[in-house]
Amino acid sequence: MTSSREIEHAAAAWLARRDAGDWSERDQQQLDAWLDASVGHRVAFVRLDAAWRQSDRLKALGAGVPAGVVPARGSWAPSPFGAPHDHAGESHHPRPGHIQVDASRRIARRHRGQRRSLFRHLATAAMLALLVSLALVWRHYGAVEQVSYRTAIGDLQEVPLADGSIATLSSDSRLVVTLSRGERHVDLQQGEAFFAVAKDPSRPFVVSAGGRRVTAVGTRFAVRRDAADLRVVVTEGLVRLESDRRPNGLRQPATLLPAGSVALASDTGVVVHAGSVQRAEEYLSWRSGFVNFHDTPLAAAAAEFNRYNTRKIVIGDASVGTMRVGGNFRWSNVDAFVRLLAQGFPIQARQQGDSIVLTRR
Repeated sequence: MTSSREIEHAAAAWLARRDAGDWSERDQQQLDAWLDASVGHRVAFVRLDAAWRQSDRLKALGAGVPAGVVPARGSWAPSPFGAPHDHAGESHHPRPGHIQVDASRRIARRHRGQRRSLFRHLATAAMLALLVSLALVWRHYGAVEQVSYRTAIGDLQEVPLADGSIATLSSDSRLVVTLSRGERHVDLQQGEAFFAVAKDPSRPFVVSAGGRRVTAVGTRFAVRRDAADLRVVVTEGLVRLESDRRPNGLRQPATLLPAGSVALASDTGVVVHAGSVQRAEEYLSWRSGFVNFHDTPLAAAAAEFNRYNTRKIVIGDASVGTMRVGGNFRWSNVDAFVRLLAQGFPIQARQQGDSIVLTRR
C-alpha cells in the first residue's frame, strides 16, 4: 500500500530534479512513466507543480523581473513590508540653495511609495491566484486515497471500497484503487475482478487495464485481463469500453455495453456478444466456486482450471486439446474433473510432479 504522503514526497522529488538543470529526454520519459502509473501520481504532481510555478511568480514580482528569471543578489525591489526610511536628519523647511534638492527628494519618495504600492498589489494578486489555483485542484481532485489489493492462486477476496462500492477479486489477481473527488479509478494489473459500483454521477468509476478503460457511474460488471486481451462482462447498467491510441496513432472507437453484454477486446478490435443477463452471469460463476463450459475446447477448459489451482493440467497431445467439453465444475476439484474426462473420453491422465498430463489413450 502506497500512502498519500509517500506519493507527495515522490512528486516533490521529481519537481526538484526537473528544475535542478541537466534535465534529459530520458528523465522526461521516466517522469512520464511515473505519472502514467497512477492517477494519484498525476494528482500530486499537478498540485505541487501549480504551487511551484506560483512561487516563481512571487519571487519575480518581488524583484521586478520576469517570471522564470532569478534576480541577482542584492537586486530585489524594496519590500512593501520593509522598515521605513529614517528621515530624522532631514529638515522639513528648505534652506536657501537646497530647494531643488528637496523637491527632487520629495519626488523620489513619492515614486518609491508608488512602487511599493504597486508591488504590494501585485504580490497580493499573485498570492490570490495561487490560492485559487490550489482550491480548484483540491475541489476537483480532493485528498487522494490509494490502496492496493492482491489475491493468491485459489483465493477470492471481497473488498468494500471507501466510496461504497464492492470489488471481488478472483484468483491470482492484483489491483490498485485510487479514490479522489474527481474520479474513482481502479488499475487492474493482473487477473479478474467484479465490481458492484455505488452510484455517483459526479465521479465516474474507471477500471484501466493496459491501454484500455472501462467507465461506469453505477453498475455491476467484471473485467478480466489475459495478457494483452481484455474481457468485460456487464450484468447491470451500462459501461463504456475505450482504448488508448495505437502506435499508428489510431484509436478504436468507444463501445457501449448494456447489461447482458460480454465484450472481448484484443489488438484486432472488440467483439461484443449480446445476450441475457443470466448467460452473462455464467461467466462470473467463479465467485461461487464454479466454472462453466459450453462446447469448450479441452485446452481452454484446462487453462481455466489452471487459473485457480497450483496443480496444473497439461495437454500432452494436441488432439486431446481439441476435444469439446461442457458442464458445471468446481474449480477447486481438479481430480474430479480429470476423472470425468478419463471416463467420458479416450484420455489417459498421469501425474508428473505438480502437473497432470493428459494424452490420448
